[in-house]
Amino acid sequence: MSIRIVHKGKFNRTMHFFKHLLRLDYSPILEEYGRRGVEALQAATPVDTGKTAESWTYTVNKQIGRGRSGRTTLEWSNTNKAKNGQSIALLIQYGHMTRNGAYVPPYDYINPALANIQEAAANDVWKEVIK
Repeated sequence: MSIRIVHKGKFNRTMHFFKHLLRLDYSPILEEYGRRGVEALQAATPVDTGKTAESWTYTVNKQIGRGRSGRTTLEWSNTNKAKNGQSIALLIQYGHMTRNGAYVPPYDYINPALANIQEAAANDVWKEVIK
């Protein structure tokens, strides 16, 4: 048994669509969701001193590739570090051992805080794509 695919026509519309995608600027959408994400993370972060909750930031990175290609990314980070340089936010998220050997279990607060933000951002970016 064999499969044969025959194609007649051109890909002009498809190529036009892809070129259109490369020209779009997603930065304003990602800026908005970056701010929303920081607010959600601050609200969801467990509070001891409040320093970790206050240390959330976001960055929108626009990378230019060859020709007109490139990508724009949104990244959230937390600047609060332990004395050994470890991220306090990730120690809370994934759990850790203490100096005296006790185990602090993980507390998943990042994923639930960002789930709705990421979904809404993806929907808004898609709306921009299909305009």
